[in-house]
Amino acid sequence: MSHIVAPKEERIVMGLAAMAGGVVFFTMIDTSAKWLVTAGIPVMQVVFARYLMHFLMSAAIFLPREGRTAWRSNAPFKQVLRSFFLFGSTLLNFLALRYLPITVTTTIMFAGPIVVTLLAIPILGEKVGLHRLVAVCVGFLGVLFVMQPWGAGFHPAMFFNLGALCVASMYFIMTRMLAGVDSNATSQLWASGLATICLSPLAIPIWVWPDTAASWAFLLLIGVFGGTGHILATAAHRMADASILAPVVYIQIFLAAAAGILVFDTWPTIWTLGGGLIIIAAGIYIWHRERYLGIAAAKEPKGPPV
Repeated sequence: MSHIVAPKEERIVMGLAAMAGGVVFFTMIDTSAKWLVTAGIPVMQVVFARYLMHFLMSAAIFLPREGRTAWRSNAPFKQVLRSFFLFGSTLLNFLALRYLPITVTTTIMFAGPIVVTLLAIPILGEKVGLHRLVAVCVGFLGVLFVMQPWGAGFHPAMFFNLGALCVASMYFIMTRMLAGVDSNATSQLWASGLATICLSPLAIPIWVWPDTAASWAFLLLIGVFGGTGHILATAAHRMADASILAPVVYIQIFLAAAAGILVFDTWPTIWTLGGGLIIIAAGIYIWHRERYLGIAAAKEPKGPPV
């Protein structure tokens, strides 16, 4: 029985749509986290719930299909490091969300490709030319615009955000190092499973039961949002090249702004918007330059962040 394969153009459109859907769910993770931590739920509990539900979802999808082989890693130490960097960045990001608008935290985190470009020089041995170095400097200028360390808009919680940015960049570096080494199922199970195991003794003793229906919903769904987002993003990478999908993720900044306005009644400042546009421009230029040089496909993770 033959299978009907969609034309290349149609698959690209489907991939872009799937990636956009994944970005919507990624925005819902941060929206849920901010709602919960501002409602008095401990940050550690929120991070634990995020990975517990994601792990259960991943196990339900991958284990019936692949069995115990889904756990088998060819680089277990790198998987442990990757998982540590992932839930470490999530913890720092959620700590920042307790105090900062969701637009600010999202915008700063989108400087990730800029930091990865720098880290790839000593860690991966990549050569970065003048064009991308200038783009890196411009991108960091955008981060300064968002943070405003010279003015009243600065908040100490931005250091949590910067920490999350650096740790998340190491996660992306580890993802590149594991590309082609382990399957997506293995990476998903290790990342969410190790995070759940490590966080459980820290989250359970300080557990606080939600006292509103909205908080219950966000606590139960935050991991589902994460798992669904990554399933969509993984499907997108199967249908279209990473170099085509890369610019789509920047719509998350605008979705975060909408969530801030609609859910938290917080409007982004002109500094956040201006800095965000600078970061987007720098990130897209780096992506364009890598694509022009023919190295974008090699640099991009084969799957999305877990």
